[in-house]
Amino acid sequence: MTQRTSAETFEEYLPGKLLREHRAQSSRDVFVQILARRQVQENVIIPAVPEPFIVWILSGQAVVEERSPGEAWLANRVTAGDFFLTTAPSPTEMRWQAEPDIPFIVMHVYIGVAMMQECELREVSGARDETLSALLEQIRQELYLHTPPSGPFIQGIAQALAVHLVRTYGTHTKRHRGGLQAFKLHRVFTAMREGLAQPFDLARLAKLTDLSEYHFSRAFKQSTGLSPSHYFIRLRMEEARRMLSETNDSIINIALNVGYTSPSHFAAVFLRHNGVTPSHYRSDIVRSKSPTV
Repeated sequence: MTQRTSAETFEEYLPGKLLREHRAQSSRDVFVQILARRQVQENVIIPAVPEPFIVWILSGQAVVEERSPGEAWLANRVTAGDFFLTTAPSPTEMRWQAEPDIPFIVMHVYIGVAMMQECELREVSGARDETLSALLEQIRQELYLHTPPSGPFIQGIAQALAVHLVRTYGTHTKRHRGGLQAFKLHRVFTAMREGLAQPFDLARLAKLTDLSEYHFSRAFKQSTGLSPSHYFIRLRMEEARRMLSETNDSIINIALNVGYTSPSHFAAVFLRHNGVTPSHYRSDIVRSKSPTV
């Protein structure tokens, strides 16, 4: 049984149709998916993820049952507007049966680890929270009404969401989930950001945490959900997007600034992570900033 996974691979364990998505652009962002679920789902074991995450019901009614594997089932009848907040560091077993004729649609929101360093959140199942719903509705509208959705807008809502979660559901006793201590994680993040133009150096990063390369890689993935090399690429892509939207530097210079000596390799990596080429991304930004007449 898989014990843990990342937010980006979570959906491999839970069947559904992806309707909308916002991929987190930094550790202070949220990863959002809107999905149509099966009307009836038999027992499925879901691995834990590093991030606290919210499941918000957008459409339909269902009886949702959950338990730690091997324990008694706990049932909740949920309808649109209800939510679950999951923080367990171990797998959960789930099943549900939704009412027929109404699509069972949910939003998953994974809270970036950097926003929740100081507080542990308690578990919530099938509850209703008007403030949380209002914040999540802003994200839902952004995903449906704007193409592409605004990353800065969603990050702003995410910050407000994190504050609300801490105020309302925080326990102020951080449960040990494995991974790097916050100050060591910050040290690694800083080194990565300052070295985006340099080749990825696992040994140097591991040395900053006083761990072997193996143990550092394992602890880093427990903290972020990504391997160090994949997180480094994400930071490179984040900086590339910023430069494409905020500067007039050539794409070749931007590629060099984020560590790619081959423009074609840079373009291929950018396309894989963002769905468009660097030139198309820049033209979309320019077009969105142009005044309408």
